[in-house]
Amino acid sequence: MALDLLTQQTVQVVDGDGLNWEDAIRQAAQPLVDNGTVGDDYVEAMIDVVKDKGPYINIGPNIALAHSRPRASVKRIGLSLMKTNQPVNLVSDEHPVKLWFVLAATDSTSHLKVIQELSTVLMDADRTKKLLAATSVDDVLAILKD
Repeated sequence: MALDLLTQQTVQVVDGDGLNWEDAIRQAAQPLVDNGTVGDDYVEAMIDVVKDKGPYINIGPNIALAHSRPRASVKRIGLSLMKTNQPVNLVSDEHPVKLWFVLAATDSTSHLKVIQELSTVLMDADRTKKLLAATSVDDVLAILKD
């Protein structure tokens, strides 16, 4: 299910130079806003949580999984990914990130399978290394589907 949510429409590869972490989350989430999965308020809620709780969304070296509590503007489970060629520091330079995942959840349990599948992919060190080196959306999708 997780990998089915990552498509030509929900994956981006950008340079990342000049982005701050807030802009990175907004840009990573934009495909989910564009396709009606989430509202802008959900995107701002993800940013507010990081401001409040710190860089807890940094789930591994160079990997962030932005999310917030379910809210009315989340219409369905969603996942997007923005890979930056340059690392963008999440809150501080101790948390450089190049893989910006955004997870949208409609309730507190339905997205757990997505997280489980995504974790399986990201625990594969070789696959993660390839994702970090990917230079196009097609490359990212090929690595994810591999």
